[in-house]
Amino acid sequence: MCGVLTRDGVHESACAPGAGQGVRRAARSRARRGRRGGGVGFSFIHAADMHLDTPFEGIARVSPEIASQLRDASLDAFDGLVDCAIRNDAAFVLLAGDNYDGSVRGVRAQLRMLRGLERLSARGIKTFIINGNHDPPEGWSAVKSWPEGVTVFGHETVASAAVERGGVHLATVHGISFSQRTAGENLAARFTRASAPGFHVGLLHCSAGANTEHESCCPTTVRDLQEAGMNYWALGHVHKREFLCEGGPWIVYPGNLQGRSPKPSECGAKGAVVVEVDGSQVVRVEFAPLDRVRFAVSFVDVSTLADLPALRRMLVQRLEQLRKEHEGRGLLVRAVLRGRGGVHRDLIRLGAVEALCEDLRGECKGMEPFVWWESIQDATRSRIDVEQVRLRGDFLSELVKVAERIGAGEESRAAFFRDVCANLPAARLQGRIPELDGGAEAEELERAVMLALELLEEESDS
Repeated sequence: MCGVLTRDGVHESACAPGAGQGVRRAARSRARRGRRGGGVGFSFIHAADMHLDTPFEGIARVSPEIASQLRDASLDAFDGLVDCAIRNDAAFVLLAGDNYDGSVRGVRAQLRMLRGLERLSARGIKTFIINGNHDPPEGWSAVKSWPEGVTVFGHETVASAAVERGGVHLATVHGISFSQRTAGENLAARFTRASAPGFHVGLLHCSAGANTEHESCCPTTVRDLQEAGMNYWALGHVHKREFLCEGGPWIVYPGNLQGRSPKPSECGAKGAVVVEVDGSQVVRVEFAPLDRVRFAVSFVDVSTLADLPALRRMLVQRLEQLRKEHEGRGLLVRAVLRGRGGVHRDLIRLGAVEALCEDLRGECKGMEPFVWWESIQDATRSRIDVEQVRLRGDFLSELVKVAERIGAGEESRAAFFRDVCANLPAARLQGRIPELDGGAEAEELERAVMLALELLEEESDS
């Protein structure tokens, strides 16, 4: 196996690029030791949601060098998956759907997938594949036949395939692909344990558990999965790594292979899980980080910061922490600024946040691995006490009261801009208060009003 048992009983994977060179590259994995069953031992790899050759979401204006690494990240992560299987001498690899990002699959992605499966086949490692909702079997394929040892399960019925090595039966893999026709069906109910002895794996792309970040897909329950008689459920669809059940049976979402955006489910370490089996018992499950680029979202409290230079110093320090935490990978960083502090007044000035972000990007040029500040998001609040302003009986007090009355209603909003905003110093405020449409949320309206209060207070103080 490629893992090392740490002092606290948690395994750290050595499957990541550069592993075995004395550099800690893995996030802590979830691992448990079970009682040895005395049977035949083997290992397998479980991955899902590779979305090969898919673009990163919302990333623009990066340098050509970074753009090239982003473009290749999902494909390079797949190469790392193949390397991990070979290093572990895995008996088989499970790919639990959404291998591609759409029914119109890119040729580049298909050829890279074919090349990786050929490498596994040459080592005698079998691969079992199902389609997911992003790459249904109805989609076009440039590959008409797969290498020896590759099984792609169809979408009509649950099929079963035996895994043998050296004439010894190791496991039985049961699987069915997603299809638009069965998108709403509980496909787990179709799985039954065959009469074959040994270890049984269920391979399914579905929604299970309480995760609500992804659209429903072949919805099922943990109880349904438990009742099917499998020893291990290899699930796909949910991009966040989850262990729904740790034994009796194991029910695992490995998460996606490569994060693609700053969304919570896409951030942090991404990869596959390595499963070690003894007879019909799972004795170890470990996470193998395989991503090449990592998203990191950092929440920064500005309450103690007086100005932009202080904020910049804090962001630089935070970046150094992130680089150590995610060592060896390209980083896409988003900073979310929160709290009430003196720096808030600097941040609301036109273009201040964008200028700070560009300055930090410039400082990171040439870093290896690369760092790109994806964005800085200002969620700071003013130190102005709205309750005190409301009681003052001046124009600002009236502004607060009117804002509270109008809420987010379209008609009251129109009246507000007609009757109140027309009297504001438009030349001074032009471009500094974001436009609100009739569907603006109350939070957005409140933020615009606080911006007006800040600017008008500044005017009265000057």
